[in-house]
Amino acid sequence: MAGEGFVVAEGGVRDYGGRVTFSVVVTCLMAASCGLIYGYDNGISGGVTQMESFLSDFFPQVLTGMKNTNRGVYCKYDNLWLTAFTSSLFIASAMSSIVASHVTRRVGRQAIMLFGSALFLAGAVINAGAVNLAMIIIGRMLLGFGIGFTFQSAPVYLSETAPAKWRGAFASAYNAFSVTGTLSATITNYFTDTIPGWGWRLSLGLGAVPGALLALGAFFVSDTPSSLVLRGRHEQARAALQRIRGADANVESELKDIVRAVEEANRNDDGAFRRLFSRRYRPYLVVGVALPMLYELTGVSVIGVFLPVVFRTVGFSSRKAILGSVFNFSVNLVATLVSTFVMDRTGRRFLLIVGGLCVTLCQVTISWIMAAHLSPEAAATMPRNYAVAVLVLILVSTFFVGVSWAPLRWVVQSEIYPVEVRSAGQAMSVTVWLCLTFTELQVFIRMLCAMRYGVFLFHAGWFLVATVCAAAFLPETKGVPLELMQSVWARHWYWGRFADKDEQVKVAEAAVCDQTGPVYRLNWPVNQ
Repeated sequence: MAGEGFVVAEGGVRDYGGRVTFSVVVTCLMAASCGLIYGYDNGISGGVTQMESFLSDFFPQVLTGMKNTNRGVYCKYDNLWLTAFTSSLFIASAMSSIVASHVTRRVGRQAIMLFGSALFLAGAVINAGAVNLAMIIIGRMLLGFGIGFTFQSAPVYLSETAPAKWRGAFASAYNAFSVTGTLSATITNYFTDTIPGWGWRLSLGLGAVPGALLALGAFFVSDTPSSLVLRGRHEQARAALQRIRGADANVESELKDIVRAVEEANRNDDGAFRRLFSRRYRPYLVVGVALPMLYELTGVSVIGVFLPVVFRTVGFSSRKAILGSVFNFSVNLVATLVSTFVMDRTGRRFLLIVGGLCVTLCQVTISWIMAAHLSPEAAATMPRNYAVAVLVLILVSTFFVGVSWAPLRWVVQSEIYPVEVRSAGQAMSVTVWLCLTFTELQVFIRMLCAMRYGVFLFHAGWFLVATVCAAAFLPETKGVPLELMQSVWARHWYWGRFADKDEQVKVAEAAVCDQTGPVYRLNWPVNQ
């Protein structure tokens, strides 16, 4: 309802009015394009690691081991430095994300994205021209530093800019761009695999393209209203809010809530990380850390990176293994687009529960097929019809992950934290995820060698645990303005006990909305 302040929307949450404008779409697309640089590099490494031209230049011992008849089919790619090529990006991302959380509050999210894209450009250039393993690892770490800075900024940028009613769709755009980047990388690998000698250089060097696009786009958008208010630039925040909500929208009510939340944050400016561990913020910390941790333990990220290796293990050729990855990430992109349109209608919890159960079933079935029809002997190959069945099950699993857990882990963790600990909380969530990703990537090939088909059972068990936790402990955040997010937690059957009485009274009073009609009061319980 443009021009009339805010109203109480369906479900008892505040709607400030306004509309989806061209400005908010462009701004969110630019922020979401940070996902391109992560997605491209995530997708390129898995295909490159099984290219014979790349292995002959940097890992000749792996190439020799692949031809060794005494080495089991599950152990062909078991090499510490080969996995370090992939995993080094994530440990560098974790370190830079912590630094970015401190800098973001001072320079804004736009500047952080510019700096991150510059680091990514440098890493791509070094990797393309690498002549030894040290250059490859240094280039990967520079890529990681760039990704860590954008990880810290982009998802929160999206949540702070998007209208509350459609925040899920806009925030999930980050994952859509990430999947697009991964698909582009996989298609690139498919064609460069046929170039003898230097095809891998082209694959790695083209990573500079999304980095350049992000750097260019960041110059043409403003910072978020919350970030501007946090740095005392209220008039700029008002102008930015007016621009993204539309010229006919009355933005004063939303701006007042942002200012109120930021003033509370400034009163508690020191020790954001220390406060994050206090009782008051425990619900946000636990869920914000548990979501990325459980997601990573399900093995989705790792299997996605090493998917060409998995396909080679079950008997596909190099080209067909990469082509299978192209199919996989094409399905992932379709699923992500589906999720964008349904998550703000069905809600977050429903998708997480349904997606988790379906993926668990698929992974158990994959494990059974590999146990029954793939001998661990080096010369063994899986019968073609069963290899195709594994491919189909992976595609089905990818679809359900793409609709649910893959986009929602970004959406939920970017919207749950109060503004006074938002940067610290986002940094904590991202760092936990990146550190665990580094660990999983470093040990996955070793796990595949040691556990064989059991690695899929291991990840299926974690998916079941993640689904149960989402059903029991994640409150529904669909359509809730960020400034009123604490009310959702105060009403939760378990997390409500961590909100003190004064806080719940304040939350209840904030729900009283005066407008030209009657006064609305939400019936939020106040714990005694």
